[in-house]
Amino acid sequence: MAKSSGRTLYDKVWESHTVDVLPTGQTQLFIGLHLIHEITTAPAFDMLREKNLQVGFPERTFATLDHVVPTDMRARPFLDSQAEDLTQALEKNTSQFGIQFYGLDSDRQGIVHVIGPQLGLTQPGMTLACGDSHTSTHGAFGTLAFGIGTSQVRDVLATQTLAMDKLKVRRINIRGALPEGVYAKDVILSIIRRLGVGGGKGFAYEYCGPVVEKMNMEERMTICNMSIEGGALVGYVNPDATTFEFLKGREFVPKGKDFDRAVAYWSSIASDSDARYDDVVDMEGSEIEPTVTWGINPGQAVGISEKLPYPEQCSDPEGAKRAYEHMGWKAGTPVLGMPINVAFIGSCTNSRLSDLRAAAKIAKGRRVHPGIRALVVPGSAAIKALAEKEGLDRIFTEAGFQWREAGCSMCLAMNPDKLAGREICASTSNRNFIGRQGSPGGRTILMSPAMVAAAAVNGKIVDVREHA
Repeated sequence: MAKSSGRTLYDKVWESHTVDVLPTGQTQLFIGLHLIHEITTAPAFDMLREKNLQVGFPERTFATLDHVVPTDMRARPFLDSQAEDLTQALEKNTSQFGIQFYGLDSDRQGIVHVIGPQLGLTQPGMTLACGDSHTSTHGAFGTLAFGIGTSQVRDVLATQTLAMDKLKVRRINIRGALPEGVYAKDVILSIIRRLGVGGGKGFAYEYCGPVVEKMNMEERMTICNMSIEGGALVGYVNPDATTFEFLKGREFVPKGKDFDRAVAYWSSIASDSDARYDDVVDMEGSEIEPTVTWGINPGQAVGISEKLPYPEQCSDPEGAKRAYEHMGWKAGTPVLGMPINVAFIGSCTNSRLSDLRAAAKIAKGRRVHPGIRALVVPGSAAIKALAEKEGLDRIFTEAGFQWREAGCSMCLAMNPDKLAGREICASTSNRNFIGRQGSPGGRTILMSPAMVAAAAVNGKIVDVREHA
């Protein structure tokens, strides 16, 4: 038996992708896969042209449209001139530099963090970068996935490398089992609530333990997706049989004997049993209940049975006061029964097939509460097609939900899907910042897809365990 090296997955993948150590002390890291979309990329390509540079490894970059695309009327040109300009720029740049592009006419189009795993582009042991903060999603596969800015997008396009500081690693062990009606979204909201929105600064989060091991890949993606909301640049899960089964047969995954060899490598990069961590956090899965946010960042969250905390009970009392001023809620009152105006099921956090199934299970045979605007937005064209094959679209539309085309939609409102005025939205997305969903006065409550569906049919926040 080979002797264990005492290294984490993070250590192994970092070392295997190190090109050099720069005079600054940073590591020059090779990036195996680069994903791009219409936001953050146009200036990066312009920078290449200014310096007369080419894309170094165009075969390692893949592009799609997601942030600005309308999810209802998709006729071109888009009514929003800025969205049309950004779309045309991506079409031009990918064509000029020989980059694979999945546009609106492609059955591979979708949210960038949905199509990467769906196509098998995202694989264990990789380094991956994208000009989007929720790139940590891909860590579910045992990938070091970095959200980067526009100048770094330029660097990856030109050199396929990034200059980065190595992070510390925190192991987050979720013990036991989750109660019925508790989902991956509840787990990550509970983690962020406990460790804080800045608790992960300087860390990569390794999620592990019996609860994580039992999760399917879509649930693991939900947890890794919101790592950045806890301040961690990277979040990952060690690859295992669940990972390999998900990847087998996907378009860009090795086939036959090559797949067997890939699995052997993927297995080897998992953290060693005696791996050394900079910090370890243990949590009990049985203590997690359906969780919702009450404030203006994802760490301001409570279990569904709890009352809203008083500012002096919070780690940031002044932040809590600002949150209550914006939300119009009072400390000490139950979160249960708070009214909503809008329900949104979608985003790179919760728009996959299992998310839609969980929401449809609640919506089936029920009707959206009068006056509630409810949207269901699949994460990709392929997921939309699969959901329709199962009849999920009919369940939603018969219940009064709007069934839309693939895109980021109301997660960030860089498209026509926005809140108006002081509307309150029950949302499966990842951020509840002021103005995030398109209205400076709009209010966002983050929760699981099943919880959003339950809120939509009741017109208020309810405990999904009592409405299954």
